[in-house]
Amino acid sequence: MNWQRTWAVARKEFIQILRDKRSLGMAIAIPMLMLGIFGYALTLDVDRVPLVVWDQSRSPASRELISNFTGSRYFSLRGPVGAYREIEHAINTGEALMAMVIPVDFEQALADGRPAPVQIIVDGSDANTATIAMGYASIVTLAYSQAITLREIRHGGVAAAAPPLDLRPRVWFNEELESRNFIIPGLIAVIMMIIAALLTSLTLAREWERGTMEQLISTPLRGCELILGKLIPYFVIGLVDLALAVLMGEFMFGVPLRGSVGLLCAMSAIFLAGSLALGLLISIMTKSQLLANQLALVLTFLPAFLLSGFMFAIPNMPIPIQLFTYLIPARYFITMLKGIYLKGIGLEILAWEAVFLTIFGVIIVVLANAAFKKKVA
Repeated sequence: MNWQRTWAVARKEFIQILRDKRSLGMAIAIPMLMLGIFGYALTLDVDRVPLVVWDQSRSPASRELISNFTGSRYFSLRGPVGAYREIEHAINTGEALMAMVIPVDFEQALADGRPAPVQIIVDGSDANTATIAMGYASIVTLAYSQAITLREIRHGGVAAAAPPLDLRPRVWFNEELESRNFIIPGLIAVIMMIIAALLTSLTLAREWERGTMEQLISTPLRGCELILGKLIPYFVIGLVDLALAVLMGEFMFGVPLRGSVGLLCAMSAIFLAGSLALGLLISIMTKSQLLANQLALVLTFLPAFLLSGFMFAIPNMPIPIQLFTYLIPARYFITMLKGIYLKGIGLEILAWEAVFLTIFGVIIVVLANAAFKKKVA
């Protein structure tokens, strides 16, 4: 390999990128824009569930139950209703996600020591949100029931017995249970893979469409020198994107980085090289900028977003899909990012992920080099 010829290709590509403001904007601005939008908009936290209440009892006991809901940060009272048709309208229009119906004899049932049924109606269009909201409602009503039981025991002059089980949960790594703390590291991997593959998927295809590839082929330039020269500028841009993403996660979103910055940079460089080479391989095989762009989106965005464990837990997927996820490099990189960011762990635990990530990078680079040699032959 001649490093002088390789650097000449890299320098040409640098100049072309700087002259093409749109490509430079896509390389720098779009990842930051995506991270900002997804970081603020994409959340799995279910807070302030909109709630309407039909209080048929209108008693101190029912008002106390309602205050337990409105006093929680998980519910937001949108107003009282007076009939089931109003509940249906509120849920259909999206004004409320949940409705609570308190019967007329609610307070009397509590006074007589009988169970007092309370109806909860939930919009199940979003099954995950509905399940979480019902869990919140169960916790609030359970706390209310325990408070009533303790009050009755005290009024009867009997000392309250200690509960047989004293559960004291302690959350590690994400104490506030903020979804952005594990979404942002995963977003870094998804954005890096998409942008890297999109950028390099256009490079060689552009040379073919403009008719300059024949000129490159006629030079003493070797295939590996051309590929490496094409990768270097975008590799530098990718590292700049990584640095900006880490800084945004730290100072804009407050995501803790507990692990080694050096390990983060090293694993990101390996993943970035493999993603860039994947885009280059797509460009070599298609020779069309439009087709390369579309194929890069399909091969990077969908697997990285859906099958990497970023949004959906892999153990909850069907067994064949779980096996297929082992072929998705973003799976290993996201696991490493979450481990480095939140747990502060290193290669003593993440060694296998690092090995598989390295294998991915090497295989894709070799395939890109072999495919280009086949084209020039």
